[in-house]
Amino acid sequence: MVSTAAPSVSVLMPTFEQSFFIARALDSLLAQSLPDWEAIVVDDGSRDNTTHTVLPYLSDPRIRYCKLAENQGLGRALNEGLSQAKGRFIAYLPSDDVYYRDHLRSLTACLDQTPDAVLAYSGARHHYNRSAPGQIAGYPLQLVQCLHRQRDERWVERAELESDDLDRLYWQRLRAHGRFVASDCVTCEWVAHPQQRHKLMREPTGGINPFRRHYRVTQPLRFHSSVGNAVDEIDHFRSMRERPASAPAADGLKILLVGELAYNADRVLALEEAGHKLYGLWTPQPHWYNAVGPVPFGHVEDLPQNDWRRAVRRIRPDLIYALLNWQAVPFAHEVLMATRGIPFVWHFKEGPFICLERGTWPQLIDLYRHADGQIFCSPEMRDWFDTVIPGVSRARPTHVLDGDLPKRDWFERQPAPLLSDADGAVHTVVPGRPIGLHPEVVAALAGQDIHLHFYGDYTHGQWREWIDRTAALAPDHLHLHANVDQPHWVNEFSRYDAGWLHAFASENGGEIRRANWDDLNYPARMATLAAAGLPMIQRTNSAAVVASQTLSRQLGTGIFFDDIEQLGAALRDRAQVAAVRKNVWQQRPQFTFDHHVPELVRFFRRVIVAATDDALRPVAQPRRSG
Repeated sequence: MVSTAAPSVSVLMPTFEQSFFIARALDSLLAQSLPDWEAIVVDDGSRDNTTHTVLPYLSDPRIRYCKLAENQGLGRALNEGLSQAKGRFIAYLPSDDVYYRDHLRSLTACLDQTPDAVLAYSGARHHYNRSAPGQIAGYPLQLVQCLHRQRDERWVERAELESDDLDRLYWQRLRAHGRFVASDCVTCEWVAHPQQRHKLMREPTGGINPFRRHYRVTQPLRFHSSVGNAVDEIDHFRSMRERPASAPAADGLKILLVGELAYNADRVLALEEAGHKLYGLWTPQPHWYNAVGPVPFGHVEDLPQNDWRRAVRRIRPDLIYALLNWQAVPFAHEVLMATRGIPFVWHFKEGPFICLERGTWPQLIDLYRHADGQIFCSPEMRDWFDTVIPGVSRARPTHVLDGDLPKRDWFERQPAPLLSDADGAVHTVVPGRPIGLHPEVVAALAGQDIHLHFYGDYTHGQWREWIDRTAALAPDHLHLHANVDQPHWVNEFSRYDAGWLHAFASENGGEIRRANWDDLNYPARMATLAAAGLPMIQRTNSAAVVASQTLSRQLGTGIFFDDIEQLGAALRDRAQVAAVRKNVWQQRPQFTFDHHVPELVRFFRRVIVAATDDALRPVAQPRRSG
């Protein structure tokens, strides 16, 4: 029998719901040519078959098993392992990875032969059939590759930061104590599969919402993946989360939110502040930008995903408010078809053309046909859907409201001085993708001494080729800035003379059937620019049906152009730009969700009355598809 009194190596195995992987990992550990190890399996709140799978391995006295009651994060799991570790070296074997036979022996030899080194790392097989002799390109050193001397330092835990950047979580703390040395041998495998932690974290396939759902995180997060913008829900939503729940209105509604909340999720608190009770039932597979519960600002009671039908019957909501983008369509449809006697409102913003491509068009049509009320994101969207499903906007109550409007709280800031007052040039901003601003267009802007300030770390990564080409053509007039979230919109963006909406030339010729998404959409950045009081730059498109153009002309918030020379003249007309800026500032409330809540609630009440009186669909009958 192998003694476990003083092992050379303590192998930490963090695991979360990987019962189908963990036996392979443990078998690879048992096969090590270096037998002088102990293993501490830290189960971070699994609800699958992990305990049963690990049980037979516990007959080996070198292996211990510790289970946390709920998922607390990788840092907490590893720190639990460190607190129990007895070895002079620490190695890591995540339960979905694999050691090759000489892994531990070769890494301990590296450190024994290099007294000034604190960590040794191996090469690794990765992505099924590729291998790296050391660190894998594009990634930090992975846990499975590394063995280090026992130290007092501990891993960063969830309360401080969640990230897939292991340098930030631990490795950089070790670098202060010695060198990192490579074994130059491929002795392990970083096993590739869809549920790898970094894939759940990195945008666009992962992100904060897929991460939250997978690990059942219920608290606000500080989250920064190695591919994506930093998100600090703890500080960002602190005031909203910590305020007391609003007093219920005498005639307050119980509203069940279904689907996802998109970019400005906290807007729904305006309904709660008006005295209505909010519940949440969220699409089970959200994309990174589709906000879902548990919401980090509180005041919304989540229903359980695994038994939501019973929960809906329990709470008996007055209304189901299903929203918002194409990713929510299948789940919203499922809820629509499963509910009886509950008025159902469908609010759709982005994605009719994507629903066609993705094969969810039948479900989308059902949502419009069978919902008791529909909310369209623009009048043009309503008119377009009337060509798709004739009569849909006349059969039942309808309403028009942009689905991505932010909460009023973020508008209550003071503007900053204009950059143009200091240098005399024209400064414009694009918060997000520079749609329609081809490198040659930016060069033409530079010829008019018009600067373009481009915001968004993640977007910069997606547009790297565009940035390189544009910087070569207009090196002094393209400026890159980090992402800016809502608390800083007003102060940051008010420095500019104007902001860009999507710069596109419409091809619909005034015929609504020919309209595409650019024509029908109110870009989410409209509210961002409105918060800062910025005139909104867009092409004239005078003979076309374009929703953003129509709204900007109605409100007097736009600067329109046919060519760059004309735009340059318009932006240098300081008096005219100031007049448009004044209009935008006066119209700012229109771009907050709070402003529209009274009218929205009146619409909800109208839907409830109409649904109750609808003899065509008795309460006792389920909704049917087709």
